[in-house]
Amino acid sequence: MKPFLSSWVFGLFLFDALILFFPISCSSSSSFLPPLTASSIDDLQNHTAISDFRLLNRRILKECPNPNPYLEITVSKNSSLADEEYLTVTVSGVLIPEETDWVAMVSPSDSDLSGCPLSKFYYIQTGDFSSLPLLCHYPVKAQFVSHDPGYLNCTKKECQAYDDDGTCLVNTCSASLTFHVVNIRTDIEFVFFAGAFDRPCIWTRSIPVSFANPKMPLYGHLSSIDSTGTSMRLTWVSGDKEPQLVQYEGKSEQSEVTTFTREDMCGSAKITPAKDFGWHDPGYIHSAMMTGLQPSRNFSYRYGCDSVGWSKLTQFRTPPAGGSDELRFIAFGDMGKSPRDNSTEHFIQPGSISVIEEIAKEVSSGNVDSIFHIGDISYATGFLVEWDFFLNLINPVASQVSYMTAIGNHEMDYPGSVSIHHTPDSGGECGIPYWTYFPMPTMEKQKPWYSIEQGSVHFTIISTEHDCSEDSEQYEWLKEDMASVNRSRTPWLIVMGHRHMYTSLKSGLSRPDFMFVSAVEPLLLANKVDLVLVGHVHNYERTCAIYNNECLAMPGKDWSGTAVYDNSNYTAPVQAVIGMAGFSLDKFPANIENNWSLSRISEYGYVRGHATREELRMEFVESKTGTVGDSFRIIKSPAKFLGEEIDPFS
Repeated sequence: MKPFLSSWVFGLFLFDALILFFPISCSSSSSFLPPLTASSIDDLQNHTAISDFRLLNRRILKECPNPNPYLEITVSKNSSLADEEYLTVTVSGVLIPEETDWVAMVSPSDSDLSGCPLSKFYYIQTGDFSSLPLLCHYPVKAQFVSHDPGYLNCTKKECQAYDDDGTCLVNTCSASLTFHVVNIRTDIEFVFFAGAFDRPCIWTRSIPVSFANPKMPLYGHLSSIDSTGTSMRLTWVSGDKEPQLVQYEGKSEQSEVTTFTREDMCGSAKITPAKDFGWHDPGYIHSAMMTGLQPSRNFSYRYGCDSVGWSKLTQFRTPPAGGSDELRFIAFGDMGKSPRDNSTEHFIQPGSISVIEEIAKEVSSGNVDSIFHIGDISYATGFLVEWDFFLNLINPVASQVSYMTAIGNHEMDYPGSVSIHHTPDSGGECGIPYWTYFPMPTMEKQKPWYSIEQGSVHFTIISTEHDCSEDSEQYEWLKEDMASVNRSRTPWLIVMGHRHMYTSLKSGLSRPDFMFVSAVEPLLLANKVDLVLVGHVHNYERTCAIYNNECLAMPGKDWSGTAVYDNSNYTAPVQAVIGMAGFSLDKFPANIENNWSLSRISEYGYVRGHATREELRMEFVESKTGTVGDSFRIIKSPAKFLGEEIDPFS
C-alpha cells in the first residue's frame, strides 16, 4: 500500500474507534457536527436547491443509539428486478413509531466500486466521515413511514415476547410502503432511518436487490436528423458498452456508443452535485440512424443485441417532409419528472405525469407528427439518476414520434461554464448529459442551436443560455438561418428557445434578459417570424403581435370566438410562453399593467399546433381535463378566410 493511503486508513480507523466511545446521537443538532461538515453543508445549500433530502449525502450518518433487536426491513422481491417495478417495502419490529422515521432507496453511484476508498477520502477533506451513503452510495428517493396510515397509531402489531401466562410483554409495530423502481443498472438497497432528513441516523437496512439485466437496452427515443422525413435517429441507454443494433423494416444499423464521467462535469469537487454527491453512473448511451424511410409513414423497430437483450417491437411515425402541406405537432417547456409513488426525490415537477399521459393519448390517436420540448428537460440538476426516471417517463411518446429539444438553464447554467448565465441551475451538468442523451442536428453538440423543416413550417431552435449578442456566432447563424427560409416552400417561421422575452410576472427570476431581447427581437421582425414559443416562466401566456413592448396589431375573432391574427399584412410576431408542462406553476399578479397580454392561464398542459399552407392553428390543452383553454389562428390570406368574415377590430 502506498504510504499516503496507509496513513489515511490509519486515520480513518482511529476516527471510527473514537466514534465507538463518543457515539453521535440521531437527535444531536448540527452544532455538534465537525465544523468542516457543518460549513460544507451550508456551502452546498445554494447549489442543490432547497431540499434537506438533496443534502443527505453530505451529512454524518451513524447507526442510531439504543439498537432494537426486533427491527427488520424487507422487500417484496429479493432479486431479479424487472426494468420497471412497484416494490413493497415493509418495516417491522418498531417499538415507538415516530413521525421522523423514514425509508430511503439507495444505490451505488458507480457500477465499478473500486474507486470508493478514494471517494471516502474526498469526504474526509470536508470533515465528513460517514459510512453511508458516501459517494459510493446514492440516495435515490425516500418516504416517511407515516405514509402508511396505520404506522403512528400502530395498527399493525406483532408480539415479540410473552410471559409465562401468555401475556404479551413486547409489542412492535410495522408498516409497508410502495416504491416505484426503474432499471438504473446498479443494485438498490432500502435503509430505515430515524431523525428525518436533517438529523438522520440509521436503524437498519435491507439486503441489496439486483436488476435482472443491468445491461438491458432501455428508454429509446427518436429525433429527426434533417428535413427530409426519411431518416430518424434512435437513442437509448444500456449498461453495456459494446455497440448494439437497431433493426427496422428488414434493415439493421449499428449504434455509436458514448458516455460521460464525473470528471466531465463542471465545478469544484466539493460543491458540485454532478461531480460529487449527486453523481450516478449513466451507463452507456447508444445512437443509431434509421435511413431509407418515407415521410409521414408508420414503421417498426427494436434495439439491442442477442447478448444483452432486445427491446420490444415499437411502431413509430416519421414526420412530414419539409415543404409538404400539413404538420401536427406538440410543444411545451419545463417538464421534468415526478415520482409515481409517495416519495421525496431530488427535484419534483408535479404536473409532469398528467401532461405526459395526456400527450400519450394524442400520440396513440395518430394525430401527432412530432414533439418539441423547449428547455428544462429533466431537472436532474446534477443528480444524474433523475435522467433515467425522466427517460422512463417520456418513453411512451418519445419512442413513437420525433422528440426535438432545446437547451434550458437547468441543463446548461453553472459558474465558470460557457453559459452567459452564471447561476448554479444545472448543478454542474453544464449541458453534457443533455446533449449526450438528446443529440440534435446541430453543427456541434456544444453549440446547441439548429433549424429543421417539417411540413409547412421552418423551426428555428436557439439556445438562450449561449451568447446571442450581435456579432456572436449564434447571432450570425440565426441571422443567416432565418434569412434563408423559402416562404413559398415553408410559409410558417416559428422560433423556439427556452427563455422568454415577455411575461406579466414581476419577480426578478422572471425578468427577461434585455441584452438578448435587444439583439434578437429586431431579427424576428426583419424576417417576419410568425410565432415565438418559449418557456422558463411556468404558465401559459399569449401576446398580441408585439414588438418592443408595443402591440403593433391585435387579433380579430372568427365565428367561434377564436383569436385570428391576419399576417397577410405582417406587423410583428405573436409570442407565447408555454413553460407549464410540469414545474410548479407561476401565478399571475392580480393587476396586469400591460396591454399586450391577451390570454393568461396558470394550469398544467401543452400546446398543439396544426399547420397547413394557409393556416397555423394553436391550442393550449389543459392536461387534467384534456380541454382547450386557449386557441388562436394565424393566417396569411386576406381577412375573409374560407368564407368567414373576420372583424379586425372585434
